[in-house]
Amino acid sequence: MYRIPNAVSDDEGIIELPGVVLTDLVIFPRLTLPVFLTPGPNLLAIEEAQENVEPVIGLMKREWELEFPDSGKYLGIGIEMVVGRILTMPDGNSSALVQGRRRVEIVEVLEDGPFPRVRAKIIEESVRVTRRIDALMRTTRDLFERCVQLDRSLPEEAHLVAMNINEPGWLADMICTSISLSVHERQKLLVILDPEERLKRVNWLLAQELDVLQLEDEIQTRVQSEVDRSQREFYLREQMKAIQTELGEGDIWTREINELKEKIQTTDLPTEARSAALKEIERLNQMPQMAPEVGIIRTYLDWILELPWNVSTEDNLDVKHAAEILENYHYGLGKAKDRILEYIAVRSLKPKKDRQPILCFVGPPGTGKTSLGRSIAEALGRKFVRLSLGGVRDEAEIRGHRRTYIGALPGRILQTMRRAGSINPLFMLDEIDKLGADFRGDPSAALLEVLDPEQNNAFSDHYLELSFDLSKVMFITTANSMTTVPPALMDRMELIEFPGYIEEEKVEIARRFLIPRQLEESGLEEHETRLQEVALRKIIREYTYEAGVRNLEREIGRTCRKIARLKSEKKKFPRQITPTVIEKFLGPPEFFQTEAERTDEVGVATAIAWTENGGEIMPVEVLILDGKGNMQITGQVGDVMQESAQAAFSYMKSRCHELMIDPEEFEHLDIHIHIPEGAIPKDGPSAGITIATSLISAITERPIYKDVGMTGEITLRGRVLPIGGLKEKILAAHRAGLKRVLIPVRNQKDLVDVPKKVLSDLKIIPVMHMDQVLEVALHPPVERKPRLRADKKSVKKRAAKKAEKTETTQPAS
Repeated sequence: MYRIPNAVSDDEGIIELPGVVLTDLVIFPRLTLPVFLTPGPNLLAIEEAQENVEPVIGLMKREWELEFPDSGKYLGIGIEMVVGRILTMPDGNSSALVQGRRRVEIVEVLEDGPFPRVRAKIIEESVRVTRRIDALMRTTRDLFERCVQLDRSLPEEAHLVAMNINEPGWLADMICTSISLSVHERQKLLVILDPEERLKRVNWLLAQELDVLQLEDEIQTRVQSEVDRSQREFYLREQMKAIQTELGEGDIWTREINELKEKIQTTDLPTEARSAALKEIERLNQMPQMAPEVGIIRTYLDWILELPWNVSTEDNLDVKHAAEILENYHYGLGKAKDRILEYIAVRSLKPKKDRQPILCFVGPPGTGKTSLGRSIAEALGRKFVRLSLGGVRDEAEIRGHRRTYIGALPGRILQTMRRAGSINPLFMLDEIDKLGADFRGDPSAALLEVLDPEQNNAFSDHYLELSFDLSKVMFITTANSMTTVPPALMDRMELIEFPGYIEEEKVEIARRFLIPRQLEESGLEEHETRLQEVALRKIIREYTYEAGVRNLEREIGRTCRKIARLKSEKKKFPRQITPTVIEKFLGPPEFFQTEAERTDEVGVATAIAWTENGGEIMPVEVLILDGKGNMQITGQVGDVMQESAQAAFSYMKSRCHELMIDPEEFEHLDIHIHIPEGAIPKDGPSAGITIATSLISAITERPIYKDVGMTGEITLRGRVLPIGGLKEKILAAHRAGLKRVLIPVRNQKDLVDVPKKVLSDLKIIPVMHMDQVLEVALHPPVERKPRLRADKKSVKKRAAKKAEKTETTQPAS
């Protein structure tokens, strides 16, 4: 390249040389770059130039608009350059080194030959280095030095070359060739002929490039520090493993996994649970110790290992022992105790198929449902666990959440089984009637699998997704009412009713359990004070109104605390708690029991009603008025009781001949039936014969015996149908002082539950027809005057007489 001289211009200052079209390449003066050549015009032009030992002119296609004269499609500024030796490559193309000599201004491009010939003017650069330009060059060198330091693709020699260049234009050309610039940016620099302006442009480009390089360096430094830290941790952990291996301790993570695997192998697990646990162990072994899923798998394995898959307790099948425990802890509740003793007796005979009972204790609050379950567990020698279902509305509370959810856990069934620690506990599901359903599912539907003996041997929880055997669990559920329990769930349980305690049972429970417990909690000794039975009955009758004994215990506790306060203040306290003391301590009575009528009256009969808090007597009043044959019933009665009143009225009208009633009388009379205590809602068919008796008494004017109570449903033909709650009704009649009680014949079977003392004090009269009721309840018939019709004339005559009498009695003004 050095043997080829520069082109010599003619008289007009123009040189004419072969043209080489440069694509995606810009060559600057005094700089050498490789050029790739393909067979064609460029190669022919270079070969002719080498043959003539002359330079060529590099033409550049226009990449953007320049404010400079151009020659058609080519840039207005070209470059005079020389080409070195051409090398042929294996693919048939060629390459050569080219060196730029001078900038030239393109005058004309002749394209009528095999390659273009270019006529151009030589552009000479001459600039005097002033202090301004020298400062600019120093700044440019400093920026370029920093770029060389940050850009690994720039060799350090580039900065040394830049330090030895004293011309501003050459320095600018050299730097723009070294740094990474686009083709159109290089073309911009090529056409800037003023060296100072070109150096300023390069200075600006260097500042931009330096910002990018600094940002890249910062990112790379941060990444490298993270990589170095990870490599350092890895190196240290590997060293720790090697040290622990030398000491015979092993890696902590590996040791934990091995301990878990050994625990799974030694624990008595079902085949399905063991295979699932080992599969999770393999997953755990392949994960890094700090992976997020490690905690989820560990929790899952802990649940599998801690559930009592095959751990059971031995049942105590001694029937006498169980009977003693149940009798010592509970008074009454005969049906529930008998069912438990039957279960223990069957188990002691070792039947071929062992099935656990699923009982449901139904009764009012405070009747001992939950405490009886605890006593049953003690009698059987089983673990006792309790789960309250009140207010549970989410189906996942029973079955659990799937492991994909954050914080997922098994349902409360398996949580309670884990707490029990055995596969055959006594599991009490409290308040099953308080379950609710909403958009999160129906928990009562999820309980179907739990309480079904045909399904619960393979209960599947959403979290574990393994079959868990619940068939050995003795489930006892409690409810206050079965009206809200779905029929499908009710069908899976054996219902045992807790009807509520009668007064005698409450007295015995208080004497055995409540009074000693309250004395102990109040810090009193049993010999210091004694609660008389009369006072206790006063509390039961006048200060509590309930089927259970919770409020009774509270009132006894209040009394004991009053005495404890007097004792602590060193004051005199009563040794015998009498009814007077009770009224002094507890204030005036809060409840009043309805008493039987004092005299035999016409149109007033005594019915006996059942309530959740026990039995009550309920007087039924009938009044006959002049009117138009209407009948009304008041006292907050329900639809069923209103229909019973209509049936009783129809029966009475059908028996007018036998009862010696003129049928025409009903057309001129209004009948008003009233059930006192009108603020209390009442409903049911059992007051049918009572309403009929009151109606017939009022119409026939035959008094009703005051000591007779009655209950039974009436039909249109006068038949007496059976009713429920007979035990509580008879006890209420006994408390109210009645002597005779009329009951349906088909209810005689229920008398076995009534205490013998009550039966001995009362005369129970079974009746089958309304005629028998009237024979017992009403006085014998007597002759009565016909009931006069109150027509308009008689009413006006009586009104005139009354007005005349009033005028005669008024004093003169």
